[in-house]
Amino acid sequence: MNKEYLNVFLVDNIDENIDFFKNIFNEVKVGIKLLTFQNSDEVLEYLDKEDTLSPELIFMNYDILKNELLDEIKKRENLYKVITAIYSEKISDAEMDDFFVKNGNICIKKTESKSAFKKKISDVITLNWQYYTSGLNKDNFILKI
Repeated sequence: MNKEYLNVFLVDNIDENIDFFKNIFNEVKVGIKLLTFQNSDEVLEYLDKEDTLSPELIFMNYDILKNELLDEIKKRENLYKVITAIYSEKISDAEMDDFFVKNGNICIKKTESKSAFKKKISDVITLNWQYYTSGLNKDNFILKI
């Protein structure tokens, strides 16, 4: 596959988090085309428009996530293979398991250490880039970090 960048959506309503992700994306050695959304409804409105950009990866703040967003993403034929990642400081193991049962792919426990959280996000980007550029099968891809 000859791809130069990943299309990434970020769903978060906290400016500090958005800036944090943007800084990470600027530092990784993978090209990122980023679209940000404040909530689940904005993402669904965007996806309902014709000729919209389809993401390869969606990062979602679990604290603002509506469960129907993941359901809607996974039931759409053009988005079924999108890698979905949630992050939160307060997510329980049961909530992570529920996310995986609903075909979510990546759960990231947000740590107090910004450098440790930055490394986790960078690793997710790098891993996804490897999957896209090498054509690996993502059908059963899950990751809990």
